[in-house]
Amino acid sequence: MPVSGATSPTFAVAFGGGGARGLAHIHVIEALDELGIRPVAVAGSSIGAIMGAAMAAGMSGREIHDYARNVLGHRAEVAGRMWKARPSSIGEMMNGGLRISQFNVERILKAFLPEAIPARFADLGIPLRVTATDYFGHELAILEEGDLWSALAASAAIPAVFRPVRRDGRLLIDGGIYNPVPFDLLDDAADIVIAIDVVGWPEEISGSHPTSIDLMFGATQLMMQSIIATKLRARHPDILLRPPVSRFRALDFLKVDDVMAETASIKDELKRAVDEAVAGRLGSPSTQSSSSDGSPRQRAS
Repeated sequence: MPVSGATSPTFAVAFGGGGARGLAHIHVIEALDELGIRPVAVAGSSIGAIMGAAMAAGMSGREIHDYARNVLGHRAEVAGRMWKARPSSIGEMMNGGLRISQFNVERILKAFLPEAIPARFADLGIPLRVTATDYFGHELAILEEGDLWSALAASAAIPAVFRPVRRDGRLLIDGGIYNPVPFDLLDDAADIVIAIDVVGWPEEISGSHPTSIDLMFGATQLMMQSIIATKLRARHPDILLRPPVSRFRALDFLKVDDVMAETASIKDELKRAVDEAVAGRLGSPSTQSSSSDGSPRQRAS
């Protein structure tokens, strides 16, 4: 049932980081479209910042879904876009020293993201807050004005995979390092805050041992989940969803169809959670669904 009307509560959405696992965010955007919900504020980290920017730019969930499948669902298309994102010269490749394993994330985003995403925050239809990590400042950086593309690049700059981004005199890396699911940036922004955690957990695969790369990404997952757990002890979003993404790796973007199929249940789960949250807001305080510790109930898969 669509959620609309003068008495309807307002919504804000926090999209978490998780690399290719964040393709599951598309289901969330589609579900909100089907419910007739237009968030009044969005926050995002890493892939969540990118998905949040697409939504804030006015793209529908169906448009984002189709774009992702058309681009990521074809190896030749991905290869062509990666070729476009290559360094334009030897000088650019050697700038700051030879970095074989560090891709320029700004060039890659420009090669892969839809033209609907504008160049500046001011051109978005919904306010967006993007997280990054100030590497030398040792703190969370919250980006919400000025150049949008460099903010998205900074938020998605996974260490050892992408080069850090220089912005406003700071060296910025992956926003998930400090704030994997930035629901706390939406305090008081709306009546109901929805948070989507796509960090996942390392999963054991029978008969195989994790590679050094697997261990690096898995250790990062454990660190991020520790941060999320600490945040949840202090405050809860009204709705917290965790789609089943753990079997996918952070760079499994070519598995877009598999990720979407595996996480399709998140749409109905979100709709049920929204119905419960709206009923709680519109009913008396005593009827609001809550967890055993008195905080709003979190729904997790």
